Amino acid sequence: MDELIDILDADGNMTKTTAMKSEAHKNGWFHQTVHIWFYTSDGKILMQQRGKDKDIYPLLWDVSVAGHIGAGEDIITSALREIQEEIGLKVSSSDLKEIGVFKSVKNHSESVKDYEFHHTFIAKLKSPFSTLQKQDSEVEALKVVSRNEFSKALMDPIKYNYVPHDISYYETILKEIASRNNNV
Repeated sequence: MDELIDILDADGNMTKTTAMKSEAHKNGWFHQTVHIWFYTSDGKILMQQRGKDKDIYPLLWDVSVAGHIGAGEDIITSALREIQEEIGLKVSSSDLKEIGVFKSVKNHSESVKDYEFHHTFIAKLKSPFSTLQKQDSEVEALKVVSRNEFSKALMDPIKYNYVPHDISYYETILKEIASRNNNV
């Protein structure tokens, strides 16, 4: 779905310019997204398989919930909206723990240049997995994986059908989830 988004400079500062998401991807303009990683009380990680009709990384396993921040939209508001849309879960802003902003520059093709700043959060999954309702247009499937399984997949993301984010990004996610589940 195309939407109006804020355009940033290469340092992540607002430019006071907006554009449609499709234009930003075509021209390699920086913009903002939210990434929300859910983990269970026993330290497992909720993964989303991207929809089969996605332009970028269709059917690969990725962050629990992700989406673009709309023009003028508050980051937390965007995160809460994306969570409800993609997995049918209502959470409060206090459930989200911000772990950083990560710059990502990916040239997928001549016509798709994905230059993003991921505002990244983790949150404990307090609802049973069976109650999650995936958004069919965005999400093909959901699963939970152990931290060990996740770590193994990161050694060769493409082999395990994971989105090839920077390894330092994935390592940060693992470290943050482990710090909240030291007993696992």
